[in-house]
Amino acid sequence: MQPIDGVLFDYGQTLVTFAYPKAELLEVIGNFRPTIEEVSGTSAPSPEVILEQVFMPLEQYVSSESEDEVDWLEATRASWERAGLSLPDGLLYEIVDAEQMCWDRIVQVDPEALQVLSLLRSRGVKQGICSNAPFPPEMMRRQVGSNGIGELMDGIVFSSMVGRRKPAPEMYRAALDAIGVAPERVLFVGNRLREDYDGPRSLGMQAVLYSAHNSEAAPAGIRSIARLGELPQLL
Repeated sequence: MQPIDGVLFDYGQTLVTFAYPKAELLEVIGNFRPTIEEVSGTSAPSPEVILEQVFMPLEQYVSSESEDEVDWLEATRASWERAGLSLPDGLLYEIVDAEQMCWDRIVQVDPEALQVLSLLRSRGVKQGICSNAPFPPEMMRRQVGSNGIGELMDGIVFSSMVGRRKPAPEMYRAALDAIGVAPERVLFVGNRLREDYDGPRSLGMQAVLYSAHNSEAAPAGIRSIARLGELPQLL
């Protein structure tokens, strides 16, 4: 196999994990509820109802298997309208931003991620993120900047920046361009077989599944690691 000069990482369930921040989101909704009622001229549902009818349905886009990415702000606008509330652009953006800040605060970095990323950087290995995430790019950049991962990356590509989702080849090509390494000299690390193993290999990359945050072990015959700490020995 070719020597490895670059590593591309999936983000969620690979470098970081999340627990749904229900209490934090309810607080955000409650804080915005008076403004929502003022601009809409009508009584708004309770925070619990808004969470169930507006926020929760949007989760379908986070795990979508479509190769086309949604416009998160437009998808959010449509979700509010289905709940009977039409919000002006400025307020809509403020709510989305406050919602994403909840995720910024509760995100958990993998226990070995920063150590491994620092080690690879010290060896001169180029590193990048290549991940499906429909949220506004500026909000995703803020998150990886706040948790220490961003400063260790040579390139960051989320699907909201490309308009396509893995395993669409445009995603991988954008990430390869971002780190400036040829595909045959790149190792892709992620937790999903279709997006993080089969997809990268179809473009000539090497790949390994990271299974620590999955509910099931990697399929038999698939190259995998159980800890990020095992990654440096693969290079």
